[in-house]
Amino acid sequence: MTQYKKIVLAYSGGLDTSVIIPWLKEHYEGCEVVAVAADVGQGAELSGLEEKAVKTGASKLYILDMREEFVNDYIIPTMQAGAVYENKYLLGTSFARPIIAKKIVEIAKKEKADAIAHGCTGKGNDQVRFELAIKAFAPNMPIIAPWRTWEMKSRDDEIDYAEKKGIPLNVSRQTSYSKDKNLWHLSHEGLDLEDPANEPDYDKILEMGVSPEKAPDQPSYVTLTFEKGVPAALNGQKMTALEIITELNKIGGANGVGLIDMVENRLVGMKSRGVYETPGGTILYTAHELLETLCLDRDTQHYKEQIALKFAELVYYGQWFSPLREALSAFVSTTQQTVTGQVKLKLYKGNIIPAGMTSPYSLYSEQIATFGEDDVYDQMDSQGFINLFGLPIKVKAMLDETLGKSL
Repeated sequence: MTQYKKIVLAYSGGLDTSVIIPWLKEHYEGCEVVAVAADVGQGAELSGLEEKAVKTGASKLYILDMREEFVNDYIIPTMQAGAVYENKYLLGTSFARPIIAKKIVEIAKKEKADAIAHGCTGKGNDQVRFELAIKAFAPNMPIIAPWRTWEMKSRDDEIDYAEKKGIPLNVSRQTSYSKDKNLWHLSHEGLDLEDPANEPDYDKILEMGVSPEKAPDQPSYVTLTFEKGVPAALNGQKMTALEIITELNKIGGANGVGLIDMVENRLVGMKSRGVYETPGGTILYTAHELLETLCLDRDTQHYKEQIALKFAELVYYGQWFSPLREALSAFVSTTQQTVTGQVKLKLYKGNIIPAGMTSPYSLYSEQIATFGEDDVYDQMDSQGFINLFGLPIKVKAMLDETLGKSL
């Protein structure tokens, strides 16, 4: 086995990375383990992390506050693209991994480390996301993925190992859902959720909000202001995008918004079932999409819908640092120059209902669209348009008549 003097570990303090520190020190005798935790909005999960990391064998722990960068450079560009994986998933875990991996490479270079380790399983998407990002900034850096090599085969095995080593855990065998939390979302996988026939026990698993049944009987209204596709104010109060998402999480969660239960196609080839909480993100996506219907011309709007599918795949597949993703982002950025205005939404028991929108760049003309009398649109013009637009169909039909074809 290759020996390393110093290993930098992507550390969250969860079950996987908690047992990885002592495991690395056992299997790479004499190595130093430097833990790196990325603050992308986990909140209380970061509390006491340094003490725990050092106690389990790490020489030190870096905690990097990346929330603003995460929002501005990853979340907002993805939202502007309208990227949604398989029509449901708002990519909460997917776009968090590239920024974390990039920062871990920076620490690994600073520490002159011999290798980088992560706690992703050999069945999941995150191993791909982490390792592609690492390759983008340290192409020759060795990567250690214990889940692909160690003797533990399940979360129960990990808990057994942790108990044997005296490692404190914040999960039990009954509540050890696989979770990922950041300022954008919270995901739940495993245990009873592995069977798609089981209805999730929302009272037990929800943390960012309530189920629609438990939401208030009265609706809540929010008004979002965008400047060039970037959220700039909430209910008339100027805020940063991070502050807006934080506040929308509270409002949306309280109204049962942003709850997704889906079976998705993982990059590695299998299907998996997960429950996602994305209250603020769901509101933001909805408002931005509505504003674009006012501000984008038809062809640009329709083409954006096509590239949104590819953009979502690139993010989900871990290809954030790829030429194609960067090129698509450049296109999207151009389309956002006129996406400025206000969108009002009504939130009611899990539903998001449009309640009005305005923009100084609106392409909607009531004078042209009206069903009433107007003097700017000559309805007879449509006859010539239809004749030209339908000419290929007419020519084909004439040919069929000549050849004796019938319906």
